[in-house]
Order: sequence, then C-alpha cells, then structure tokens
Amino acid sequence: MKRVRKTLTAIAAAVLAGALLRTCVATSYLIPSDGMENSLYRGERIVVNKWSYGLRLPFMQWWGYQRWASRPVEREDIIVFNNPGNLRQPLISRREAFIGRCIGTPGDTLLVDSLFNAVSSERLAPDQKFLFAYPLELEGQIDSLLAVLDIRSPLLGSDSARHIRGFSRYERYLLEQATDTDLQLTPQTGTDTKLYPLVIPGRGHGVRVRPWNRTLLCNTLLLHEGRDAYIKGDTLYVDGQPADSCRLFGFVPQDHVIGKAARIWLSKEQGTGLFSGYRWERIGMRVQ
Repeated sequence: MKRVRKTLTAIAAAVLAGALLRTCVATSYLIPSDGMENSLYRGERIVVNKWSYGLRLPFMQWWGYQRWASRPVEREDIIVFNNPGNLRQPLISRREAFIGRCIGTPGDTLLVDSLFNAVSSERLAPDQKFLFAYPLELEGQIDSLLAVLDIRSPLLGSDSARHIRGFSRYERYLLEQATDTDLQLTPQTGTDTKLYPLVIPGRGHGVRVRPWNRTLLCNTLLLHEGRDAYIKGDTLYVDGQPADSCRLFGFVPQDHVIGKAARIWLSKEQGTGLFSGYRWERIGMRVQ
C-alpha cells in the first residue's frame, strides 16, 4: 500500500508540474491553416513562450487581468493571441487562439487602402496579404478551393462584375496550382492608389470614423461583433448612438496576448505516414 501511495503521489506531482509548465511557462500551438505559410507551414507545431511579454496570470475570472513583468510587443513579432472578436465568450482566456504577425504597435501610422489592407510599411512581412479581384462567376469555384485548401480569406468587397479577397503570395500560388482553370486573380495595387494614414490606437482609444472607412467599420461591427450598427446620413450609429470612433477586430488588446511564437518542435507534411514526411531541417528552427 505504501508503494502504491508513493507511485500515485509521483504521478500526481508529474501531472501538476506539466500543468504548471503549460499554464505559466510555455505551451504548444498547432498552425491551423496556410495564412502564415511563408513563415510557418500548416500542421506545424510550435512552442509559444508565455514569458515573452510578461506572464499573463491564469484564472482571470477570479482577479481580472494581471501580467507579471509586462513588456511590449514589437513590430514583426509573431504572436499567439485570443480572438478579440469573439464577444460571445466573456472570458478572454477561453476564446480560440489565433496567430499573426505584428505590423504595428500603438502610436504607429500605417498606410492603408479603403479596405484596411496595409499596403505600405517599413518592411513587408513574408505573409503580407494583397488584394486580388476575380469575376463573379468564379465565386463558387473559389469558395470550393478555399475550403479544400483550408485558406481563410473573407470576401472584402464586390461590384457588378467582380469580387475582391486578400491572399498572400503563397496562398495565390496554392489556388492556381489546385486547378487547371484560369482563376483570373488580378492584383489590385494599381486600381485603388489612394492611401489613408491609420494611427494604431493605444489603450482606451479607438479608430476614428472617417468618410473613407465608415462603411467598412459599420459592416465589421455588424458581421464580426454582432453590434447594432447602421449609417444614417453621414453618421455611423452604434447601438443607437452616434459614434466618432470605435474598436474593430485586427487590433489586439494587450490582455489578449498569450505569448510569442518561439520554435518549431514538429514539422511534418500532411497526409504522410508515421515514419515519413518529416521536415527535419525545420524542426528546432526559431520562428521568424
């Protein structure tokens, strides 16, 4: 009986140590799609360092948001964060985890087009999205390919003849390789050359409502945040009140940041057997 008790104690201690390490030091994250393909491949598993920006204490439902030894996120960092747009889940730490590259921090000014696509920065990230237009009659085929390739690219705009979506260079390559049909993906860099300065808001500040972004903000609030938003005259109304600024998904609050993507601990081609398909040269690589 004494030996059994010691064994159970050792097992419990090991489980507790593992839980503490995962909660307070580092965790693993599975890359779910091709959105970061030029930096990370779909299906790779990475280590996320939870101390990179200071430790976000668990159990926020008990004592609110607290972070030890807080440090700011820097430009070009690849971070893992909880989804700011999931307002149906009140507890931040229980929202789904996303990964993305930081292209600006509070106080920075980005040049964006009317669809909030950042078209100019000091150094374009390898997974930078670009706008592409294609004919309306190809929408069904594009939708099917996006589902098969697990590429997440929402519809960003339309007119009487075409739709517009954002793709990275690698995502465009995957789409064109997956079909024999000419998808007629036309880059839009030359069609909407007017750029607008967007100052990334800090804590307690929102995005100013301007004539060029009013419709997009309204649609974002309706579709992604479930808010009662509409435009009357030249004014954006949110929940029945006129709004001159608002928050929108894309800006990640500090309390949503989980940590910095550190290293790849497993890289394996999808659909391969147990003993094949490993990308040995990528295992152990620093994420950058």
